[in-house]
Amino acid sequence: MTTETTRSPFFGTMQKIPGGLMLVPLILGSLIGTFAPDALAIGGFTTALFKNSALPLIALLIFATGTQVNTRTGGPILATAGTILLMKTLVPATLIIILGAYVGLDGVLGISILAMLAAFDNSNGGLWLAYTGQYGDARDRGAYVASAINDGPFFSLLFLGASGLADIPMIALVAALVPFLLGVVVGNLDPKWRDVLKPVPNIVIPFFAFALGTGINLGAVVSGGVSGLILGLIISPITGGLVYLGYRLILRRGGKSGLGFAAGTTAGNAIATPAVVAAADPNFQQYVATATAQVAACVLISSILAPVLASYFLKRAGELKPVDASDETPAGGYREARGEAL
Repeated sequence: MTTETTRSPFFGTMQKIPGGLMLVPLILGSLIGTFAPDALAIGGFTTALFKNSALPLIALLIFATGTQVNTRTGGPILATAGTILLMKTLVPATLIIILGAYVGLDGVLGISILAMLAAFDNSNGGLWLAYTGQYGDARDRGAYVASAINDGPFFSLLFLGASGLADIPMIALVAALVPFLLGVVVGNLDPKWRDVLKPVPNIVIPFFAFALGTGINLGAVVSGGVSGLILGLIISPITGGLVYLGYRLILRRGGKSGLGFAAGTTAGNAIATPAVVAAADPNFQQYVATATAQVAACVLISSILAPVLASYFLKRAGELKPVDASDETPAGGYREARGEAL
């Protein structure tokens, strides 16, 4: 048999870039969405795959991630997911609400409380999976469930609803968790599904990232202005830094704690959060246009900055290396990395 020569190593190049499996297609999609928005609207399979596939492909990824969870990995995964949810969502959202109590809904520096919540209290699960797929282990990949919970407007509505300003759509939380839980059930009933679905991340992440990118108009990112730029630049170091502290102080992950910075992102779905909140409470309508542009800027900027920060801290700790399958036992246990218990 002859070996086929790779003339254009696109996939290998993407893998060399921190979070590149998600980031590169996202940027390419945003370029198409900005400069040729009708190019992918011709219908048929073209539109279905390259423009409208994000949600079903993300759902498939969540399901496939769930199949990798078994009774022996469940505890560490839940501990990791809980830590991420605490440090990436609950702590920042609480601080923003406290800030709002002092400065009002207008916020500071032209950034409303609505924009802050929409940008800070969620995370880009696709980028998290792409990055931890390279440098993390099953605990980290399974902790995607934290992103499944905080994705969308749920927590923004929850924290605003504490003051009676919005309704809380509990069904949205349930709907986000169902694919993951079904995956857990299927993977434990028939472990063969774990092997079948193991390649899913590498297959679907570039496609749904491109589809998400087509919904980001770079003009909206620019219109967010300096305030959107500032918001985008502080999300990764602040929220990623909090998750980093959670990894180091709560989970005791030592050198691997740098992975926490990969959670310092804003989810693509957050772009719609200001409009959803305003639909629940018209008092927020005046903030929607500016907040939406600012959040769009955060999605793009944090997707670039978070993996860079994560790679820097992993490299500084000598842990920036592809995950070694031998570090995870077949039964789902873990061999502790050197210094992990520090």
